[in-house]
Amino acid sequence: MKFIELKIYTSHQGIEPLTAMLMKNGITGAVVNDPADAEGLLDKKKEYEWDYIDKSLLENKNQEPVVSVYFQDTEDGRKEVQNLKIEIMKLKSRELDGEFGWDADLGRLYAEDVLVDDEEWKDKWKEYFKPAKVTESLVVKPTWEEYEPEGDEKVIQIDPGMAFGTGTHETTGLCMRLMERYLKAGQTVLDIGCGSGILSIAGVLLGSGPVLAVEIDPDAARTARENVELNHVQELVTVQIGDLAKDIQQKADLIVANLIAPLVIQLSASAAEHLNEGGVYISSGILIEKKDEVEEAVRQAGFEILEIREKGEWCAIAARKK
Repeated sequence: MKFIELKIYTSHQGIEPLTAMLMKNGITGAVVNDPADAEGLLDKKKEYEWDYIDKSLLENKNQEPVVSVYFQDTEDGRKEVQNLKIEIMKLKSRELDGEFGWDADLGRLYAEDVLVDDEEWKDKWKEYFKPAKVTESLVVKPTWEEYEPEGDEKVIQIDPGMAFGTGTHETTGLCMRLMERYLKAGQTVLDIGCGSGILSIAGVLLGSGPVLAVEIDPDAARTARENVELNHVQELVTVQIGDLAKDIQQKADLIVANLIAPLVIQLSASAAEHLNEGGVYISSGILIEKKDEVEEAVRQAGFEILEIREKGEWCAIAARKK
């Protein structure tokens, strides 16, 4: 099958506002290639983190980041590409108007589209996804790799498909470590923007009660359901397509939301409404430069901050409902 790949050249600073703009326009599946992240992934300091990425990725470490979005090669797909190019131009105008600060540099924000065959790229990334011990007890492995657990290790099998969530990104790892600390046996969980379903599965392996995994992207929801079944946790994990603020009624003891800073801010008030008294809200996908802004929004939503963990350029916040 032929696809249109729209490649958007940006800067490290521009990745978050660019992906936020994409999500605002209904695009939840994007591939971010940031050479700076690849370099950081090789610098592992803690014993429970392994190198899982090939050093050949560092050959282009000085190149600019690229965010890629894919569309079907149809008339509608080509219209979507043209509309998105206009939105990218608007984003550049917002930067020049100082909306992100007068010293902000979102990069070129240059978009080019190329026609590709999905067979050329859909499996290439698998070369770099290897088993990784993400927390003291949780190991994430792709379905195509063998791994023999040691001691009390619990293994999550993941085939992320086109969904975010292999466990190897800092934001996912931060969430899992905070879940490992604050999730108590039998507690109910809401996983907002569940992606591949990895955090929902982690919750069950850490001893949770029922988990509701919420995802706005139907493709990601389908992938999450497949991974839930693959890990034999379907009796406890339910995947639902929807929006926390509009479609979800039930409450939980713990909410985990691995999103991006603007969405964490936007959802914090809804998170408070969907938590039981004393419940814990874990949010991640937050660039450290946005930490203060998100922390203030979380406090204003009625939470007390329990801790903030940082790794690389990212941070995660654990907060308790007052």
